[in-house]
Amino acid sequence: MRVTFQIEGGSPVEIECNAGDNLLELARRANVAIDAPCSGNGSCGKCRVKLLSGEVESIPSRHISDEEYKEGWRLSCNCKVVSDCTVMVPDIASAYQSRMKTADLSSPEEIAIFEDAKNAMETEGGIPFTNAFMALQLEMRAPTEDDTMPDIERLQWAIREGAADFDCAEVEVPYAVMVKLASTLRENDFRVCVKGQMRDNLFRCMEICPYEDTVLVGAAIDIGTTTVTMVLTDLQSGKLLAKGSSGNGQIRYGADVINRIIQSTKPGGKKALQDAIIKETLNPILSNLCKSAGINARSILNLCIGANTTMNHLLVGVDADPVRMDPYIPSFFAWKDLKAADLKLVANPLAPVILAPNIGSYVGGDITAGTLATMMWDKDEMTLFIDLGTNGEIVFGNRDFLMSCACSAGPAFEGGDISCGMRATDGAVEAVTIHKESMEPTLTVVGDPGQKPVGICGSGIIDIISELFRCGIIDARGQFNREGKRILRDHHGMGRYVLAFAEESETGREVSINEVDIDNFIRAKGAIYSGIDTLLQSVDMTPDCIDHICVAGGIGSGINMKNAIRIGMLPDVELEKYQYIGNSSLTGAYAMTMSDLAVKKCHEIGANMTYLELSTYPGYMDSFVAACFLPHTNAGLFPSSQQEQ
Repeated sequence: MRVTFQIEGGSPVEIECNAGDNLLELARRANVAIDAPCSGNGSCGKCRVKLLSGEVESIPSRHISDEEYKEGWRLSCNCKVVSDCTVMVPDIASAYQSRMKTADLSSPEEIAIFEDAKNAMETEGGIPFTNAFMALQLEMRAPTEDDTMPDIERLQWAIREGAADFDCAEVEVPYAVMVKLASTLRENDFRVCVKGQMRDNLFRCMEICPYEDTVLVGAAIDIGTTTVTMVLTDLQSGKLLAKGSSGNGQIRYGADVINRIIQSTKPGGKKALQDAIIKETLNPILSNLCKSAGINARSILNLCIGANTTMNHLLVGVDADPVRMDPYIPSFFAWKDLKAADLKLVANPLAPVILAPNIGSYVGGDITAGTLATMMWDKDEMTLFIDLGTNGEIVFGNRDFLMSCACSAGPAFEGGDISCGMRATDGAVEAVTIHKESMEPTLTVVGDPGQKPVGICGSGIIDIISELFRCGIIDARGQFNREGKRILRDHHGMGRYVLAFAEESETGREVSINEVDIDNFIRAKGAIYSGIDTLLQSVDMTPDCIDHICVAGGIGSGINMKNAIRIGMLPDVELEKYQYIGNSSLTGAYAMTMSDLAVKKCHEIGANMTYLELSTYPGYMDSFVAACFLPHTNAGLFPSSQQEQ
């Protein structure tokens, strides 16, 4: 029996199968990308395919209307193969394989983020952006009958002389360099550039190349559960060479870490998830950025990664199941001596791969890297750092102490668990205002002018719910209590608000938000606020004690803090205290790539931070339940929201 996946706008993929095989599992085996945030349990409704020919056994789903069912639409997770069949896999912007993007590094805003981090660390934190990598241009005499010194000794003598100012006493030539030594020396008439690392009077060769090739490159990487972002930087000057991002290839195994951990425990699952992040995500980005910057991948001599605990485990191929099981003990917090060759990354095989250290099962290296970037560890003022991604992590403290926790917010802040949700890429609605009387929306959409909406990203969802609540269209529970042309109801009576009708959207399908979406988001925002509340209570403090709030995450180009406060997601304090800092994990990884001292400081932060396990903390569940309303059951916590109603 054979199934053909006809990818919209692409080539067909065929796979042999048996009767009764699950269609989503077949797609995974065939390496066909089908968006499945819930990992196939039928709850998200996003793994839609269209049956073109043949027969499948399908369980009815509330996500597929009767009209769509007649047209051939099915949820792949609910389909069993009955005969040879062909299904069309739609190429929609919400799919994990959203087009790889290379950023415009001529943008002052793009460059300023990293320059500001560099300046702050050097001037305020006393962390110089220097590292042990160097390029030595060497000119050697060619061997003769009278000069029979072996190539390796000739190279070592030249390096010791070239690095005399650094008190080089010993030179190490690894196998990866040795195997190309003879040919490289002779092809370049014994005029070569040697790249490597100088530590404790030992120069370790990492690459030998033509004399003119002196560029030393570092790669700073943020591995998010939904999105992977990377920058290449010149290790000598700190100049950004290229930046890019793409969806995390693991997302077809689930939008959240728990589903991915469960998938990794299945036969071949661990290898499949490692391949999804390395072969399908990291290596294509690395190759693309090297091409964009015009550099050889072997010039990448240093890679620093900020990722959550589960992503770190799945990246290195280590069993992640203990992360989700009581007592929630990961296999490692920190990992040393990892090399690019170990993971088969597109980089110099000898390049160190530095993982920002994890704090606990659900507070990982992305948070230690982000905390490094905020500089809160070097300030007297009390800072609250919130990372809004597929998971919600919070850090509170100053130079004297750091407390952290993780909230079970789910993937709502990056569009997961939302019927029309998507990450912040072209076509995403990222900002919304609604006219109170007419209830008509004004949308801001990511992309070029004239871009039609495809779905809604995190910042857009915050705006929509805030505006619906402000206009009295929904009540404190998120239920619709007004009627209008944009407020529609299904045959069960469930309401939804339409931002773009089918003819107004890019895909020909309406973009809307329904009561289930709103309920999911209220739970997510409730998890964030109750996490903040519990963390403050643990040190006997209140929101009034907060001097500065840093909000990070890939939820859009920034969030409207006033709207986030209105719905009870963030504390009701002065707006001047808030700052959106973008991808703090990537900024921290950049600092670690450039500065050896920043790596040391990041590990100190990880070792000194206290992790609070919310699930076992007394009173947390009561705080969470109270926060699952708009804005909160205690209206006194949000006076500014009450004044607007």
